[in-house]
Amino acid sequence: MSLRDYLHEKAEESRHNETIGYLIIIIGSIFLIGGIIETVVVSENPRWFLFIPYEITGEVSSVVGLAFNFVGLVLLCLGIALCIHYALERSWYMAELRRAQSHEIEKMARRRKKKGK
Repeated sequence: MSLRDYLHEKAEESRHNETIGYLIIIIGSIFLIGGIIETVVVSENPRWFLFIPYEITGEVSSVVGLAFNFVGLVLLCLGIALCIHYALERSWYMAELRRAQSHEIEKMARRRKKKGK
């Protein structure tokens, strides 16, 4: 396997992992919105922490809503971090692929020059 092929495969893998990061963001936002809606619907007057409602009572629904909110926030942060990481990784692989391609073009030009003499 040549360096170009390897870099191309790694760039594709990073693109795939970035897509998975976007899907994790979507799942996190669904959990967060579900937790917010569940907490607002079940409790009459929830307490608010920034934009996240919570109500700590002995009921199962308050624990479920708080768990959905927590899991949603964690998944959102994780998905954003993964997207940034894999986008940077993919840009590095693409830069190396361009560098390898230009090196190969220069090498071929030198060969043509030698054959022409």
